[in-house]
Amino acid sequence: MVTADKESNPRIIQGGMGIGISSWNLARAVSMEGHLGVVSGTGIDSLMIRTLQMGDPGAHYRRALHSFPFEKVASKILKTFFVEGGINKDRPFAHLPLPSAKLSADHEEIIVAANFAEVFLAKEDHNGIIGINLLEKLQLTNLPSLFGAMLGGVDYVLMGAGIPREIPGVLDRLALNEDVSIRLSVLGATSGDDFRTFFSPKSLFSEHQLTKLKRPRFLAIISSAAIAMTLAKKASGRVDGFIVEGPTAGGHNAPPRSSSVTNDRGEPVYGEKDSVDLDNLKKIGLPFWLAGSYCSPEKILEAIELGACGVQIGSAFALTDESGLAKDLKEKALALSEAGDLDIFTDPHCSPTQFPFKIARIKGTLSDENLYKARKRICDIGYLRQMYKKDDGTLGYRCPAEPESQFTSKGGNIEDTRGRHCLCNGLLATLGLGNLRSDGSRELPLVTLGDDAKTASRFEADRRGYIARNVLKLLE
Repeated sequence: MVTADKESNPRIIQGGMGIGISSWNLARAVSMEGHLGVVSGTGIDSLMIRTLQMGDPGAHYRRALHSFPFEKVASKILKTFFVEGGINKDRPFAHLPLPSAKLSADHEEIIVAANFAEVFLAKEDHNGIIGINLLEKLQLTNLPSLFGAMLGGVDYVLMGAGIPREIPGVLDRLALNEDVSIRLSVLGATSGDDFRTFFSPKSLFSEHQLTKLKRPRFLAIISSAAIAMTLAKKASGRVDGFIVEGPTAGGHNAPPRSSSVTNDRGEPVYGEKDSVDLDNLKKIGLPFWLAGSYCSPEKILEAIELGACGVQIGSAFALTDESGLAKDLKEKALALSEAGDLDIFTDPHCSPTQFPFKIARIKGTLSDENLYKARKRICDIGYLRQMYKKDDGTLGYRCPAEPESQFTSKGGNIEDTRGRHCLCNGLLATLGLGNLRSDGSRELPLVTLGDDAKTASRFEADRRGYIARNVLKLLE
């Protein structure tokens, strides 16, 4: 067994797949085998409160909240959201307010508690290492998310989908319970604007004596050596390494730098300019891992020979028993994989972020164009809303996946709404937590997987169980 302790660099990093695919259960299983298990912090506040409303099967979140250091906060969350036996099937989930630059104290408490709980459960009863994956684009919830994860003792923070220059310094200050802020990416902002979101641990938990926290290692997920160099030189604090993610990885991919050409399927075409210059990356002198179709012993060895410490693997773990993906979707994906028919489509329009997004074409999901068109647009979760400067100079919010009339009334371009999916609702539905709508319909799932999932059936281990341990055994 390859081991990874808190002082060494892991050989295999399990990718952080949201919402909830990289569950605490999956991260724990990987960590207990001596590798870096990673939970996803994306949307974890919604995941926790919906699970509580479902009756919290296994009592896991209740167990974690009983260990949360702020007892009154935990009690309030349980009183508000926990439903013994689960809500009736004809009732929708209660949901949180849309994120904004100034979150309410109640919302901040829930975000902190949810991230604590996920890390706590992943680290429970073993000494392995656990990381948390967050998206730089989810700026409005990242500060309380980081604090919650650090309360839980997280060992690594992984962040991509942008250039997270301010996050290393945020980690330094949160370890001391100091106030933090990050500058927001706001459309229409000028050089003189300074839109920010703030978080104050001491103000939020003023009734408690806060103790110094461990500062986790920080790994930036990057798509070019130039971005790595920028972070190494200009980040606000220590960067501990890089994960080099290629365009075959699941979830969001970096847009091609080489051209705007698409292939005959309508997918973006990546060329030589999109390959990371590993020679220049090695000159920075920091550890790095390669990600995107490195799911075999031969590819892991290739990565190490290229100078990497190891690899990050996501899609092979997304279909394990321990992942948060709903059982029926796993079964459908594996059946398609075994038949050689699992189609992974890189959609340049799907995501409200305007980044290419990998979609697994599985029957009964929003990958079906007819089902997508039949869905009534709504933005009631709002993690991926754009921030823009309004005519009066204040901050506004809009989402290309919301109703077109709402988006354009806020100054958005109608063309930006074409083909956009509500990832927030679709990804929660992949966990079996799709919300019920007023017409009696329930939100349909949208499954994202990387190219490696096409051959994932090889990990089923003679039908004895597709579990994380078996995946790792076949990779060592």
